[in-house]
Amino acid sequence: MRKMVVHSRIDADKNPLQCKFCHKKFQNGKTLSAHYQIHTKEELHECVVCSKKLSRKDSLKIHLRTHTGEKPFECTVCKKRFSSSSGFLTHAKTHTGEKRYECMICSKKWSALRDLKTHLRIHSGDKPFECNVCNKKFNQGSNLKTHLKTHSEEKPFECTICSKKFRFRSNLIDHLVTHKEERPFKCTVCSMKFSLRQSLKTHLQTHLKGPKPYECTVCSKKFTAVGGLKTHLSVHTGDKPFECAVCNKKFRTGCELKIHQRNHTGDKPFECSVCNKQFKQSAHLRSHVKTHTEERPFECTVCKKQFKQKDILKSHLQTHTGEKKFECVVCNKKFSRSFVLKTHFRTHTGEKPFQCAVCNHKFADRSDLTKHSRVHTGEKPFECTVCGKKYSEARALRTHLRSSHTGEKPFECTVCDEKFTSADHLRRHLRRTHTEEEPL
Repeated sequence: MRKMVVHSRIDADKNPLQCKFCHKKFQNGKTLSAHYQIHTKEELHECVVCSKKLSRKDSLKIHLRTHTGEKPFECTVCKKRFSSSSGFLTHAKTHTGEKRYECMICSKKWSALRDLKTHLRIHSGDKPFECNVCNKKFNQGSNLKTHLKTHSEEKPFECTICSKKFRFRSNLIDHLVTHKEERPFKCTVCSMKFSLRQSLKTHLQTHLKGPKPYECTVCSKKFTAVGGLKTHLSVHTGDKPFECAVCNKKFRTGCELKIHQRNHTGDKPFECSVCNKQFKQSAHLRSHVKTHTEERPFECTVCKKQFKQKDILKSHLQTHTGEKKFECVVCNKKFSRSFVLKTHFRTHTGEKPFQCAVCNHKFADRSDLTKHSRVHTGEKPFECTVCGKKYSEARALRTHLRSSHTGEKPFECTVCDEKFTSADHLRRHLRRTHTEEEPL
Protein backbone atom coordinates (compact mmCIF):
# COMPACT_ATOMS: atom_id res chain seq x y z
CA MET A 1 0.00 0.00 0.00
CA ARG A 2 2.83 2.42 0.90
CA LYS A 3 4.50 1.87 -2.50
CA MET A 4 1.18 2.47 -4.28
CA VAL A 5 0.65 5.79 -2.46
CA VAL A 6 4.16 6.96 -3.33
CA HIS A 7 3.62 5.84 -6.95
CA SER A 8 0.36 7.77 -7.26
CA ARG A 9 2.06 10.92 -5.98
CA ILE A 10 4.78 10.57 -8.60
CA ASP A 11 2.14 10.23 -11.34
CA ALA A 12 0.36 13.30 -9.99
CA ASP A 13 3.59 15.26 -10.24
CA LYS A 14 4.01 14.18 -13.87
CA ASN A 15 0.46 15.17 -14.86
CA PRO A 16 -0.58 17.94 -12.47
CA LEU A 17 -3.81 19.90 -12.63
CA GLN A 18 -3.20 23.54 -13.53
CA CYS A 19 -5.06 26.73 -12.61
CA LYS A 20 -6.25 28.49 -15.78
CA PHE A 21 -5.79 31.92 -14.14
CA CYS A 22 -2.30 31.83 -12.59
CA HIS A 23 -1.02 28.45 -13.94
CA LYS A 24 -0.24 27.15 -10.46
CA LYS A 25 -0.22 23.33 -10.40
CA PHE A 26 -2.07 20.99 -8.05
CA GLN A 27 -2.03 17.24 -7.37
CA ASN A 28 -5.80 16.74 -7.21
CA GLY A 29 -9.11 18.32 -8.19
CA LYS A 30 -10.13 19.12 -4.61
CA THR A 31 -7.19 21.44 -3.96
CA LEU A 32 -7.58 23.03 -7.41
CA SER A 33 -11.27 23.77 -6.74
CA ALA A 34 -10.40 25.35 -3.40
CA HIS A 35 -7.68 27.40 -5.10
CA TYR A 36 -10.12 28.75 -7.73
CA GLN A 37 -12.02 30.54 -4.97
CA ILE A 38 -9.02 32.86 -4.56
CA HIS A 39 -9.66 34.15 -8.09
CA THR A 40 -13.48 34.08 -8.05
CA LYS A 41 -13.72 35.49 -4.48
CA GLU A 42 -16.52 32.98 -3.80
CA GLU A 43 -17.26 31.66 -0.31
CA LEU A 44 -14.19 33.18 1.32
CA HIS A 45 -13.96 32.42 5.04
CA GLU A 46 -12.99 35.46 7.09
CA CYS A 47 -11.04 35.37 10.36
CA VAL A 48 -12.97 37.23 13.09
CA VAL A 49 -9.71 38.30 14.76
CA CYS A 50 -7.57 39.75 11.94
CA SER A 51 -10.05 39.75 9.00
CA LYS A 52 -7.80 37.53 6.88
CA LYS A 53 -9.80 35.64 4.25
CA LEU A 54 -9.19 32.02 3.38
CA SER A 55 -10.61 29.88 0.60
CA ARG A 56 -11.25 26.80 2.73
CA LYS A 57 -13.04 26.30 6.02
CA ASP A 58 -10.39 23.89 7.31
CA SER A 59 -7.70 26.47 6.43
CA LEU A 60 -9.55 29.04 8.55
CA LYS A 61 -9.72 26.54 11.41
CA ILE A 62 -5.93 26.04 11.29
CA HIS A 63 -5.35 29.80 10.94
CA LEU A 64 -7.43 30.58 14.05
CA ARG A 65 -4.97 28.53 16.08
CA THR A 66 -2.31 31.21 15.43
CA HIS A 67 -4.48 33.52 17.57
CA THR A 68 -5.56 31.02 20.21
CA GLY A 69 -2.18 29.31 20.50
CA GLU A 70 -3.89 25.92 20.26
CA LYS A 71 -1.57 23.09 19.16
CA PRO A 72 -3.58 19.84 19.23
CA PHE A 73 -1.03 17.62 17.45
CA GLU A 74 1.72 16.30 19.72
CA CYS A 75 4.86 14.42 18.69
CA THR A 76 5.10 11.21 20.75
CA VAL A 77 8.90 11.25 20.53
CA CYS A 78 9.90 14.76 21.65
CA LYS A 79 6.51 16.12 22.86
CA LYS A 80 6.69 19.10 20.49
CA ARG A 81 3.21 20.33 19.54
CA PHE A 82 1.81 21.60 16.25
CA SER A 83 -1.24 23.56 15.12
CA SER A 84 -1.73 21.53 11.93
CA SER A 85 -1.53 17.85 11.04
CA SER A 86 0.66 18.62 7.99
CA GLY A 87 3.21 20.38 10.20
CA PHE A 88 3.17 17.44 12.60
CA LEU A 89 3.62 14.85 9.82
CA THR A 90 6.55 16.76 8.32
CA HIS A 91 8.16 17.03 11.77
CA ALA A 92 7.67 13.30 12.48
CA LYS A 93 9.99 12.48 9.57
CA THR A 94 12.86 14.24 11.36
CA HIS A 95 12.84 11.37 13.88
CA THR A 96 12.63 8.56 11.32
CA GLY A 97 15.31 10.11 9.13
CA GLU A 98 13.12 9.49 6.09
CA LYS A 99 14.06 11.87 3.26
CA ARG A 100 12.84 10.46 -0.03
CA TYR A 101 12.76 13.69 -2.05
CA GLU A 102 16.19 14.34 -3.55
CA CYS A 103 17.44 17.42 -5.42
CA MET A 104 18.75 16.39 -8.86
CA ILE A 105 21.28 19.25 -8.84
CA CYS A 106 23.04 19.07 -5.46
CA SER A 107 21.71 15.71 -4.13
CA LYS A 108 20.35 17.29 -0.94
CA LYS A 109 17.39 15.33 0.43
CA TRP A 110 14.11 16.44 1.99
CA SER A 111 11.37 14.74 3.95
CA ALA A 112 8.57 16.80 2.33
CA LEU A 113 7.92 17.45 -1.36
CA ARG A 114 7.08 21.12 -0.75
CA ASP A 115 10.48 21.63 0.90
CA LEU A 116 12.18 20.19 -2.20
CA LYS A 117 10.13 22.48 -4.46
CA THR A 118 11.10 25.50 -2.36
CA HIS A 119 14.76 24.40 -2.40
CA LEU A 120 14.76 24.01 -6.21
CA ARG A 121 14.03 27.73 -6.56
CA ILE A 122 17.48 28.41 -5.09
CA HIS A 123 19.00 26.73 -8.13
CA SER A 124 16.54 28.08 -10.71
CA GLY A 125 16.41 31.61 -9.33
CA ASP A 126 12.60 31.49 -9.55
CA LYS A 127 10.91 34.06 -7.29
CA PRO A 128 7.13 33.75 -7.71
CA PHE A 129 6.12 35.82 -4.67
CA GLU A 130 6.10 39.57 -5.39
CA CYS A 131 5.65 42.48 -2.96
CA ASN A 132 2.76 44.69 -4.12
CA VAL A 133 4.42 47.76 -2.55
CA CYS A 134 7.99 47.75 -3.94
CA ASN A 135 7.76 44.82 -6.44
CA LYS A 136 10.60 42.92 -4.76
CA LYS A 137 10.36 39.19 -5.42
CA PHE A 138 10.91 36.20 -3.15
CA ASN A 139 11.27 32.44 -3.55
CA GLN A 140 9.10 31.68 -0.50
CA GLY A 141 5.75 33.01 0.62
CA SER A 142 7.02 33.20 4.21
CA ASN A 143 9.87 35.48 3.08
CA LEU A 144 7.37 37.80 1.37
CA LYS A 145 5.24 37.84 4.52
CA THR A 146 8.30 38.82 6.59
CA HIS A 147 9.32 41.46 4.03
CA LEU A 148 5.87 43.12 4.06
CA LYS A 149 6.48 44.08 7.69
CA THR A 150 9.28 46.42 6.52
CA HIS A 151 6.57 48.58 4.92
CA SER A 152 4.63 48.70 8.18
CA GLU A 153 5.37 50.74 11.31
CA GLU A 154 4.02 47.95 13.50
CA LYS A 155 6.53 46.58 16.05
CA PRO A 156 4.71 43.85 17.99
CA PHE A 157 7.73 42.19 19.64
CA GLU A 158 8.85 43.95 22.84
CA CYS A 159 11.93 43.27 24.96
CA THR A 160 10.84 42.56 28.54
CA ILE A 161 14.13 43.97 29.88
CA CYS A 162 14.47 47.38 28.17
CA SER A 163 11.03 47.69 26.46
CA LYS A 164 12.58 48.16 23.03
CA LYS A 165 10.22 47.02 20.25
CA PHE A 166 10.95 45.11 17.06
CA ARG A 167 9.13 44.26 13.85
CA PHE A 168 10.40 40.68 13.79
CA ARG A 169 10.64 38.00 16.45
CA SER A 170 14.10 37.06 15.14
CA ASN A 171 15.33 40.64 15.78
CA LEU A 172 14.01 40.47 19.36
CA ILE A 173 15.80 37.15 19.92
CA ASP A 174 19.05 38.63 18.56
CA HIS A 175 18.58 41.70 20.78
CA LEU A 176 17.95 39.65 23.94
CA VAL A 177 21.43 38.14 23.57
CA THR A 178 22.89 41.65 24.04
CA HIS A 179 21.60 41.59 27.64
CA LYS A 180 23.76 38.57 28.45
CA GLU A 181 26.97 36.93 27.31
CA GLU A 182 25.30 33.66 26.38
CA ARG A 183 26.57 31.92 23.22
CA PRO A 184 24.12 29.06 22.72
CA PHE A 185 24.93 28.26 19.08
CA LYS A 186 27.89 25.89 18.74
CA CYS A 187 29.62 24.85 15.51
CA THR A 188 29.56 21.05 15.25
CA VAL A 189 32.76 21.08 13.20
CA CYS A 190 35.18 23.25 15.20
CA SER A 191 33.18 23.84 18.45
CA MET A 192 33.31 27.64 18.05
CA LYS A 193 30.34 29.28 19.83
CA PHE A 194 28.12 32.15 18.67
CA SER A 195 25.50 34.34 20.28
CA LEU A 196 23.35 34.50 17.11
CA ARG A 197 22.02 31.66 14.98
CA GLN A 198 22.69 33.70 11.81
CA SER A 199 26.33 34.13 12.85
CA LEU A 200 26.65 30.36 13.16
CA LYS A 201 25.05 29.87 9.72
CA THR A 202 27.51 32.32 8.18
CA HIS A 203 30.41 30.61 9.95
CA LEU A 204 29.32 27.14 8.76
CA GLN A 205 29.85 28.27 5.16
CA THR A 206 33.60 28.24 5.90
CA HIS A 207 33.40 24.46 6.45
CA LEU A 208 31.21 23.61 3.45
CA LYS A 209 32.86 21.61 0.70
CA GLY A 210 29.75 20.83 -1.33
CA PRO A 211 29.30 21.42 -5.07
CA LYS A 212 29.43 25.02 -6.28
CA PRO A 213 27.87 24.88 -9.75
CA TYR A 214 27.47 28.65 -10.24
CA GLU A 215 30.65 30.33 -11.46
CA CYS A 216 31.32 34.05 -11.95
CA THR A 217 32.36 34.65 -15.58
CA VAL A 218 34.49 37.62 -14.52
CA CYS A 219 36.68 36.27 -11.71
CA SER A 220 35.78 32.53 -11.71
CA LYS A 221 34.60 32.56 -8.08
CA LYS A 222 32.08 29.76 -7.46
CA PHE A 223 28.84 29.66 -5.47
CA THR A 224 26.44 27.00 -4.21
CA ALA A 225 23.32 29.04 -5.12
CA VAL A 226 22.40 31.36 -7.98
CA GLY A 227 21.39 34.02 -5.43
CA GLY A 228 24.94 34.18 -4.08
CA LEU A 229 26.29 34.58 -7.61
CA LYS A 230 23.81 37.38 -8.39
CA THR A 231 24.81 39.29 -5.25
CA HIS A 232 28.49 38.79 -6.05
CA LEU A 233 28.11 40.05 -9.66
CA SER A 234 27.23 43.52 -8.35
CA VAL A 235 30.88 43.76 -7.20
CA HIS A 236 31.86 43.78 -10.87
CA THR A 237 28.88 45.67 -12.34
CA GLY A 238 28.62 48.31 -9.63
CA ASP A 239 24.87 47.66 -9.49
CA LYS A 240 23.31 48.97 -6.27
CA PRO A 241 19.54 48.40 -6.36
CA PHE A 242 18.83 49.20 -2.69
CA GLU A 243 18.42 52.94 -2.07
CA CYS A 244 18.20 54.79 1.24
CA ALA A 245 14.99 56.85 1.39
CA VAL A 246 16.68 59.50 3.56
CA CYS A 247 19.96 60.31 1.76
CA ASN A 248 19.50 58.37 -1.52
CA LYS A 249 22.73 56.43 -1.03
CA LYS A 250 22.60 53.08 -2.80
CA PHE A 251 23.72 49.63 -1.67
CA ARG A 252 24.39 46.21 -3.18
CA THR A 253 22.29 44.26 -0.68
CA GLY A 254 19.28 44.83 1.54
CA CYS A 255 21.40 43.93 4.56
CA GLU A 256 23.88 46.74 3.78
CA LEU A 257 20.98 49.20 3.46
CA LYS A 258 19.49 48.05 6.78
CA ILE A 259 22.79 48.62 8.58
CA HIS A 260 23.24 52.03 6.89
CA GLN A 261 19.76 53.20 7.94
CA ARG A 262 20.88 52.99 11.56
CA ASN A 263 23.14 55.99 10.82
CA HIS A 264 19.94 58.02 10.38
CA THR A 265 17.85 56.47 13.14
CA GLY A 266 20.70 56.28 15.67
CA ASP A 267 19.57 52.75 16.45
CA LYS A 268 22.27 50.73 18.22
CA PRO A 269 20.61 47.43 19.15
CA PHE A 270 23.76 45.59 20.26
CA GLU A 271 25.01 46.47 23.77
CA CYS A 272 28.17 45.32 25.54
CA SER A 273 27.26 43.64 28.83
CA VAL A 274 30.59 44.74 30.37
CA CYS A 275 30.72 48.49 29.70
CA ASN A 276 27.21 49.10 28.22
CA LYS A 277 28.65 50.55 25.01
CA GLN A 278 26.18 50.15 22.13
CA PHE A 279 26.80 49.22 18.52
CA LYS A 280 24.92 49.29 15.22
CA GLN A 281 26.17 45.88 14.13
CA SER A 282 26.54 42.58 15.98
CA ALA A 283 29.96 42.13 14.34
CA HIS A 284 31.16 45.39 15.91
CA LEU A 285 29.94 44.24 19.32
CA ARG A 286 31.74 40.90 18.97
CA SER A 287 34.97 42.70 18.03
CA HIS A 288 34.54 45.12 20.95
CA VAL A 289 33.88 42.36 23.52
CA LYS A 290 37.34 40.95 22.79
CA THR A 291 38.89 44.21 24.10
CA HIS A 292 37.70 43.10 27.56
CA THR A 293 39.41 39.70 27.28
CA GLU A 294 42.86 38.43 26.38
CA GLU A 295 41.42 35.84 24.02
CA ARG A 296 43.23 35.68 20.64
CA PRO A 297 41.76 32.64 18.84
CA PHE A 298 43.10 33.37 15.34
CA GLU A 299 46.73 32.35 14.76
CA CYS A 300 48.96 33.04 11.74
CA THR A 301 50.22 29.75 10.31
CA VAL A 302 53.42 31.45 9.10
CA CYS A 303 54.74 33.36 12.13
CA LYS A 304 52.38 32.08 14.88
CA LYS A 305 51.26 35.61 15.77
CA GLN A 306 47.78 35.59 17.32
CA PHE A 307 44.86 37.93 16.70
CA LYS A 308 41.51 38.70 18.29
CA GLN A 309 39.69 39.04 14.96
CA LYS A 310 39.63 36.90 11.82
CA ASP A 311 39.69 39.96 9.53
CA ILE A 312 42.88 41.25 11.16
CA LEU A 313 44.49 37.84 10.66
CA LYS A 314 43.50 37.93 6.97
CA SER A 315 45.07 41.38 6.59
CA HIS A 316 48.19 40.19 8.41
CA LEU A 317 48.58 37.11 6.16
CA GLN A 318 48.93 39.39 3.16
CA THR A 319 52.08 40.86 4.72
CA HIS A 320 53.61 37.43 4.09
CA THR A 321 52.21 36.96 0.57
CA GLY A 322 52.46 40.58 -0.59
CA GLU A 323 49.21 40.07 -2.50
CA LYS A 324 47.34 43.26 -3.44
CA LYS A 325 44.45 42.36 -5.71
CA PHE A 326 42.24 45.44 -5.21
CA GLU A 327 43.24 48.27 -7.58
CA CYS A 328 42.01 51.87 -7.62
CA VAL A 329 40.57 52.73 -11.06
CA VAL A 330 41.63 56.38 -10.67
CA CYS A 331 45.29 56.23 -9.60
CA ASN A 332 46.01 52.47 -10.02
CA LYS A 333 47.21 52.15 -6.43
CA LYS A 334 46.74 48.59 -5.16
CA PHE A 335 45.48 47.34 -1.81
CA SER A 336 45.32 44.00 -0.03
CA ARG A 337 41.76 44.51 1.30
CA SER A 338 38.61 45.72 -0.45
CA PHE A 339 37.54 47.96 2.47
CA VAL A 340 40.93 49.74 2.39
CA LEU A 341 40.40 50.44 -1.33
CA LYS A 342 36.88 51.69 -0.53
CA THR A 343 38.27 54.10 2.09
CA HIS A 344 41.07 55.21 -0.26
CA PHE A 345 38.59 55.90 -3.08
CA ARG A 346 36.98 58.59 -0.94
CA THR A 347 40.20 60.64 -1.30
CA HIS A 348 39.21 60.98 -4.96
CA THR A 349 35.47 61.55 -4.48
CA GLY A 350 35.72 63.72 -1.37
CA GLU A 351 32.95 61.66 0.22
CA LYS A 352 32.79 61.84 4.02
CA PRO A 353 29.88 59.62 5.08
CA PHE A 354 30.69 59.41 8.80
CA GLN A 355 29.41 62.40 10.80
CA CYS A 356 29.96 63.24 14.46
CA ALA A 357 26.63 63.48 16.27
CA VAL A 358 28.04 66.16 18.63
CA CYS A 359 29.84 68.70 16.40
CA ASN A 360 28.75 67.47 12.92
CA HIS A 361 32.37 67.12 11.76
CA LYS A 362 32.55 64.59 8.90
CA PHE A 363 35.08 61.87 8.18
CA ALA A 364 35.95 59.62 5.25
CA ASP A 365 36.83 56.69 7.51
CA ARG A 366 34.69 55.20 10.31
CA SER A 367 37.78 54.62 12.48
CA ASP A 368 38.62 58.34 12.28
CA LEU A 369 35.11 59.17 13.54
CA THR A 370 35.54 56.67 16.40
CA LYS A 371 38.84 58.30 17.42
CA HIS A 372 37.33 61.79 17.12
CA SER A 373 34.29 60.86 19.24
CA ARG A 374 36.62 60.24 22.18
CA VAL A 375 37.42 63.96 22.18
CA HIS A 376 33.82 64.54 23.31
CA THR A 377 33.42 61.51 25.58
CA GLY A 378 36.88 61.59 27.16
CA GLU A 379 37.04 57.82 26.71
CA LYS A 380 40.54 56.30 26.94
CA PRO A 381 40.12 52.56 26.34
CA PHE A 382 43.80 51.71 25.79
CA GLU A 383 45.62 51.13 29.09
CA CYS A 384 49.32 50.47 29.62
CA THR A 385 49.74 47.15 31.43
CA VAL A 386 53.00 48.38 32.98
CA CYS A 387 52.12 51.74 34.54
CA GLY A 388 48.33 51.97 34.09
CA LYS A 389 48.41 55.13 31.96
CA LYS A 390 45.44 55.35 29.56
CA TYR A 391 45.17 56.60 25.98
CA SER A 392 42.38 57.33 23.52
CA GLU A 393 44.24 55.66 20.60
CA ALA A 394 46.09 52.36 20.27
CA ARG A 395 48.85 54.16 18.35
CA ALA A 396 49.49 56.50 21.29
CA LEU A 397 49.74 53.51 23.65
CA ARG A 398 52.27 51.81 21.36
CA THR A 399 54.41 54.96 21.22
CA HIS A 400 54.22 55.26 25.04
CA LEU A 401 55.35 51.64 25.52
CA ARG A 402 58.38 52.17 23.27
CA SER A 403 59.45 55.48 24.77
CA SER A 404 58.80 54.67 28.44
CA HIS A 405 59.20 50.92 28.88
CA THR A 406 60.69 48.87 26.01
CA GLY A 407 63.04 51.42 24.42
CA GLU A 408 62.18 49.98 20.99
CA LYS A 409 62.83 52.36 18.05
CA PRO A 410 61.50 50.72 14.87
CA PHE A 411 61.48 53.86 12.66
CA GLU A 412 64.89 54.55 11.10
CA CYS A 413 65.99 57.63 9.15
CA THR A 414 67.33 56.58 5.72
CA VAL A 415 69.63 59.63 5.63
CA CYS A 416 71.51 59.46 8.95
CA ASP A 417 70.35 56.10 10.42
CA GLU A 418 68.96 57.73 13.59
CA LYS A 419 66.07 55.71 15.05
CA PHE A 420 62.76 56.82 16.59
CA THR A 421 59.90 55.38 18.63
CA SER A 422 57.14 56.66 16.31
CA ALA A 423 56.57 57.59 12.66
CA ASP A 424 55.58 61.13 13.78
CA HIS A 425 58.97 61.62 15.48
CA LEU A 426 60.74 60.41 12.33
CA ARG A 427 58.79 62.82 10.12
CA ARG A 428 59.53 65.72 12.48
CA HIS A 429 63.22 64.79 12.41
CA LEU A 430 63.25 64.74 8.59
CA ARG A 431 61.64 68.18 8.38
CA ARG A 432 63.94 69.80 10.90
CA THR A 433 67.23 68.13 10.07
CA HIS A 434 67.28 67.14 6.42
CA THR A 435 65.27 69.85 4.66
CA GLU A 436 65.74 73.57 4.25
CA GLU A 437 62.28 74.27 5.66
CA GLU A 438 61.94 76.17 8.91
CA PRO A 439 61.02 73.87 11.80
CA LEU A 440 57.31 73.78 12.54
